[in-house]
Parts: sequence; structure tokens; C-alpha cells
Amino acid sequence: MKWQEVMAFLDQFDRGAMLVREGRTIVEINEFGRNFLGLSQTTGAAVPEKALPLLRPLEAKQVAHLAFQKWARRVKCGPVTNLPEGTELVVFEDAACEVYREMYQNILNRISESVILCDENEQILFLNDAAVRMDSLLNEAVVGRSMDEVYKSENDVSLLLPKVLKSEKPHLNQRQQYETYNGKEVDIVSDNYPIFKNSQVLGAYSVMEDFSQLDSLHRKILELQDELLRQDAQIKGKKSHDSVLHAKYHFEDIISSSRAMRVLVERCKQVAKSSSSVMIYGETGTGKELFAQSIHNASSRAAGPFLAINCAAIPENLLEGLLFGTEKGAYTGAESHPGLFEQANGGTLLLDEINSMNINLQPKLLRVLQEGTVRRVGSTRERKVDVRVLSNINIPPEEALTSHKLRQDLYYRLGVVGIRIPPLRERKEDIPLLVQSFIARYNKRLERNVQGVDSHVLDIFAHYDWPGNVRELQHAIEYAMNLLPEKRALLTVECLPEHFVNLEVPKSADPLASSKVMDTHKGPLRRKTLRDVERAALVQALKRTGGNISAAARELGMSRQNLQYHIKRDRINLEK
Repeated sequence: MKWQEVMAFLDQFDRGAMLVREGRTIVEINEFGRNFLGLSQTTGAAVPEKALPLLRPLEAKQVAHLAFQKWARRVKCGPVTNLPEGTELVVFEDAACEVYREMYQNILNRISESVILCDENEQILFLNDAAVRMDSLLNEAVVGRSMDEVYKSENDVSLLLPKVLKSEKPHLNQRQQYETYNGKEVDIVSDNYPIFKNSQVLGAYSVMEDFSQLDSLHRKILELQDELLRQDAQIKGKKSHDSVLHAKYHFEDIISSSRAMRVLVERCKQVAKSSSSVMIYGETGTGKELFAQSIHNASSRAAGPFLAINCAAIPENLLEGLLFGTEKGAYTGAESHPGLFEQANGGTLLLDEINSMNINLQPKLLRVLQEGTVRRVGSTRERKVDVRVLSNINIPPEEALTSHKLRQDLYYRLGVVGIRIPPLRERKEDIPLLVQSFIARYNKRLERNVQGVDSHVLDIFAHYDWPGNVRELQHAIEYAMNLLPEKRALLTVECLPEHFVNLEVPKSADPLASSKVMDTHKGPLRRKTLRDVERAALVQALKRTGGNISAAARELGMSRQNLQYHIKRDRINLEK
């Protein structure tokens, strides 16, 4: 096309075009460019200083801040003929919407409340990081899907946003229990608002808080009150009472989208209702204590203490006294002191790495479990205790028995209920969600602004065996975010620990290969297929309208802004 035709053509797509001669003099500029740059005189005028960043090479791929509320980006242009010698055709677009969107998303991802945004058609537009953690959903898995497809609550009704859109009125301080399409049950309190522009409802958003976290806040207040009373008693010279310890994790803190973990969480919720002993088996880094604390907090003992002791970290002669307590004079320097069983009375005691407990000490533990009484070291008095015992083991229980690291009678007593946490290599579909959760966590801790990881990193994660499980993934993300240069928002391969960088990933012609490794059930693969079908429909509409975005949006029954978002998301090349 001739350059005059190109400039007129670009006006239809809200793109600026100016022909610039060496020395930064404007030869010609189209109407959009003139209005955008605020130029009255065009031919022969110098390129305004604020627009000089647009002359940078395309390789820079930077957004130019031209003035208050104005951002622009230089874009590629197809082949152009009859350009005068010594001139260059500079094409640019208004990038303000994208810049504002990035800014607003960064702000929303920093707040602790969950935020869900939907359009006027009840289709999800955005979940902030807090909502991703709370609902165990990824943005890319739900954006574009209807609210009632993703969320279900009692009476088969989705979240309140559709009701807000219909009534065009806010619904504030609403308590609601709902379930996501992948089976995650959530209990929230929410404020819900419609969004208006020129009397038209554009969409709605919900700001939500996890109800269980509100309970946790109340417990923290009680703990602080307890601590103040204890300090006051010390100041007055009175004997202070023992402070009560609490477990901080709940089932809602378990981040997962895999079916295996959903089934496991539901099983543990059922187990929490009883007082039977539970043995949790899982490899190092799978989150055994996370499950143990969640079981305690979901039980009738939640108001009681939760105490934990690592049996591998304490010598045998000290471990006995810590567990059962000591009586004054039992040995040189011994004072009367209650053990963990007494301190955990009415609550839960977690024995971590029980297979590391000396075999000679295990019969004494068995006696306490069978009799419900404890005798301090150096005492003849039996003290009644009411404690639920949970235990963790990092090797298969059968292996612990055959290698004589665990007595058989103690195993049967501790393992009334056995729980196995699957290693990360068996549930790789959880990796994208875990990655996003860890990024959000370390954004706050490290004061960074990382948005995600590139596709090559996910390929590596999908093919890695994860011997250290979720903890290793967490440390890999923390490591990468420490090495990531400032002002970069995407974690790339060179930031990962060395053993990931050197990992050979099999090449595949299938662009969804890594997704298939991490998502073996049919749901996510079906979502990918639907997205492909959606993209094809957009491309056909754009072809029929000659690339006219407004006309294509009208044909598809969607807003121009929404179509532009999908064009960018699906990397549709308008020039083709």
C-alpha cells in the first residue's frame, strides 16, 4: 500500500501514523495522531519532545509516557511503498488502557481481600491473587466463563454478582457458602457492587473475606488479651497461667485444583470429626503439618491447644521429659514441669517424624495412649490427660515396621486412621496454581511486583520430578524472585536454581504438551479446546469485517474493549 493510503487506513483503527524526515521533522500525520499528540500545525513541524520516545526502535518494546493520562507504543507496520527518501513511517497506538489495567491489577493483587470482577453478561474478567488462593482457581482457567459455570452455592445459585447485575444495586455484608467447579468449598462474607457508566451497567465486582479467617482474627485478639493478662500478672508478681497455643492453618489454606487433593481434603474433614489417632504419611515437603493443623482446627478440639514436637530433633533423654514432664529431683537440676501431654490436655499433640523416636521410648508412649494417663519422669503419680495424638512419618509405614524404626503395637495405636499425601509429581496439575500463590506471597515479603512465569519455566516444572515436593517448588520460586532483575515482571529460566536451568525438556510439536503433563483429567483439556474454538470464531469474524474491530465486536455481540482483550490474549495478528 502507498503511505498515504496506510495513514488513512490506520485512522479507522485508532492508530496514529506520522511520516518523519531525518532531523525529526513531521512531513505528514494522520487525524488520530494529530489529535492524540495535540498538534495544530503538522507539515514541517518538529516532532514534539514528549513524542520523541516513539522514534525508538521497535525492539525496545516499551510504553512511552507522553503526558498525564497518555501512554503510547510504537507498533509494526506492513510493507509500504513510495516513501520519500530520508523519511520513516512511524505507527503508534494508544496504550493507556493497557497501562491502567496493569496498574489496577497490581493494586488489586496487593490487597488481602479477594476480588472477583465480571462483565454485564456475567462472564468472569478477573480474579486477584487473594481470590486465586481462596478459590484455588487460575485466571486463565476461568476468565471468559460464566459465573454460574464456575461457582455454585446452596439452591444451585452462583455468587451474588448476577443478582447485583439484575437489581443494579449493591449487596453488602453478605454471608455465603459456595463451591467452585473443581470442588473447593468456601465460606465468605462479601460486599458486591455494580459498575455504571452513563447509566449503563458495565459489570460488577465482589470484595470477599474468608469467614474462617475472621474467626482466626478473633482468636488472635483472644491470644493478645491472654498475653496482656499474663504480662500484667508477671508485673504484679503473681503466678501467670500457661498461654494456649493454636494451630494457624485450615483446610482453606491448602492450595490445590487436582482431584486427588480434593478427595484427600474431604476425607480429612471427615476424619477431623472424631478423636481417633491419625498417622499422616508423606514425603518431605508435601505439607504434613499443614494437614495436621487443619484437622485440629476442623475438630471439636479447635478451641484447645495444638502442640507439636519433632521427634528427630531432640535426644532421647530430653524427649522423654518433654513429652511426659519431670518431677523435681528426678535428676540433677530437674524441676517440676508438665510435659507436652499435660500441656495439650483438651487439645491435640502432633508427633512429627515419629519413626525417628528411639525404639526404647516407644513402649512408654504406647502406655500413655492406651491408659490415657501420664507419669512424669521421677514421679509415681498418674495424671489423667485427654489428648488427641496425630503423627507424621516421612517413609512408608510398612518400611518403618520392617526396618524396626516403629513398633507394630504403637503403629496400630497411632495409625487408627492412615492418611497419605500424594507427592507433587503425582499431581502436577497443581503446579500453576501453587506457582501463582507463591509469587503472590513473595511479592509481599520481598516487595516485588512479579506477575507470573513464562511458558518455558512451566515446561521445565512439568517435566521435573520434584523430590522435595511443594517445599522445593516454593523455594525455587523464592530463589527466582530474589535473582530476578528489578522492573522485570516475568520469572524466566535463567533465574531458576542451576539444576532447573540444566534440565533437558523433551521437545514436542504439541503446544499443549506441558498442560497435559500438569492436567491429566478431562476438564482443563476441554477448556483448552473451547478456547481454540473461541479464537477461531474471533478470527473468522475479523476476516469477514476486513479487520474492523468495531464491526466484528457488533457481529460477535461483545464490546469493542472485550474483543481487543481477546485479540491480545490469543495473539491474533490483525495485519494477517
